[in-house]
Formats: sequence, structure tokens, C-alpha cells
Amino acid sequence: MGSEDASVEATTTFVVARNPDPDSALPYLLRLPLEGGVVLKAREPWPATSRVYCHPSEWPTDAEVIEEVPVRLCRRRGSAIDLVLDRARNNRAQFVFTEVRARPAIFWQTPKVARGARPAVRVPSRRASGLEGLAVLVDTRERYPFRFAAHAEVRTERAALPAGDYAVADASGIVASVERKALTNFIHDLVDGSLGFQMGELAGFRAAAVVVEGRYSDLFKAERVTPGWLPELLARLQVRYPEVPVVFAETRKLAEEWTYRFLAAALRELSGEGED
Repeated sequence: MGSEDASVEATTTFVVARNPDPDSALPYLLRLPLEGGVVLKAREPWPATSRVYCHPSEWPTDAEVIEEVPVRLCRRRGSAIDLVLDRARNNRAQFVFTEVRARPAIFWQTPKVARGARPAVRVPSRRASGLEGLAVLVDTRERYPFRFAAHAEVRTERAALPAGDYAVADASGIVASVERKALTNFIHDLVDGSLGFQMGELAGFRAAAVVVEGRYSDLFKAERVTPGWLPELLARLQVRYPEVPVVFAETRKLAEEWTYRFLAAALRELSGEGED
């Protein structure tokens, strides 16, 4: 059904219409701005409480449109399509192409709303990428944010970020974003599937990453899960979103330092504002 990495951005729309076929058990039609227009029949107009079954269809000439929303990101990733809408609520979803009893099936779902070791490592104070100043945007929902106190040239500003917890921007918009996770939070979001949605959103930036305040080996020590299951889930996400690395930085202090240097490097490499 098209390229493995096909995508569109915010100039297109996601359309919901009523299915004119009175005999169909799927009363809604969806049109995704991808690969010339992916059209699906659906049981619901939005997966508000549970995943929604969908089926491929065609767009009729007499469809009654009931909703049309600008799209920020629509991208195919292997067996899934990530959808991010340009609105405040009900804005993230994913279409998963799978099989049920050896027959093709499509399910439309939204992310579930939910939510170490301290090695003796000295963090150097050298300025990242030689920048004289760095403005870091901190998401308004971040309760106990990094302060980057070891780097006097860093200035933090609160902002409602579309994805991630920390970001840098130039005149054209956000250049790079980092999602920070405490280890317990990372494991929770990995298990309930919400991490995949977050990485799907982050993939829309020129540079992005997830930084974890813990060790990779901790995934093998988690209680109440089969050993090796968490690393398997993570491996699948890293293959699906190769442009969003997951970095295990061991401690909060090292995660803060890694975030600082990643954002500074991204601003210098990807933005004209970071050039000499």
C-alpha cells in the first residue's frame, strides 16, 4: 500500500464522512492524506474509548462530510500509519494493519492516557557546539524540569510543545525535541503503547530523541513481566522509528547533560541560527 516512509504535513486534511451505503455495518468513512488518499470505512468517527475496526473502501461522490481537520503529520511506518491532527484534543491516533484469524484487519486506536543507578561521573562544563547562548523551550506540562544550571549560557522558556519535553527552535519553528523519561515512566509507556505514539510525533521534527534516566539492563530486571519482553517491545519501536533514538543516560544528571548537548548540536547543524 505504498512507500514505507510516505508522509504528508499540515497543508492537508483528515476527513470524516457518513457512509452512504445503508447496508454497511461501518457507518463512517475516513480519508487520510497519504499515498493519494487512503480511504477506510469505520465503525466510529473517532476511537474515543476503544480501538475501532476499519476496512478499505473508496470515496463516493455523494459522501456527507461531517468533519475536516488539518493534519500535522500523517506517516506510514511499516504496518502502521501515524496520524497527528492540528487540534488541541483527540489529536493523536494510529492505524494498525494486522491479521485476525489469518484475515487482514485494520484497527484505529489512540494512545492510552497514563503515566537507578547513580554512577560517580563528573559532568564537564564545556559549552556544547561552541554556542554562546542557547534558548531551550520546556513543555508547560513538565512538572520538575531540567534547569541546566551547570551551563550559564542556557536560557529556559516555558512553551506548549506539540511533542517532547525540551526543544530548540529557529525562525522557521522547532528544530529538535527531546522526550525525557524516568525509568518507571518509560516502562509504563512502553507497555501500554503510548510510547509509540510519542515517538511517532517526535519523528515529525528534523531531529528528536527519547532520553531515559536509567540503564538498558534495567529492562531485563523489571518485575511482573517476562524477561526479555520489554527489550523486544523497544526493539520494534526503534525499527519503526529509526530517526528517534532512545538513549539510556543512567541518571537524571546525565540525561540533562545529554539533552543539553543534543539540542545544541541540532541547532548548530540544522539551523542557520547556530552557524558561525
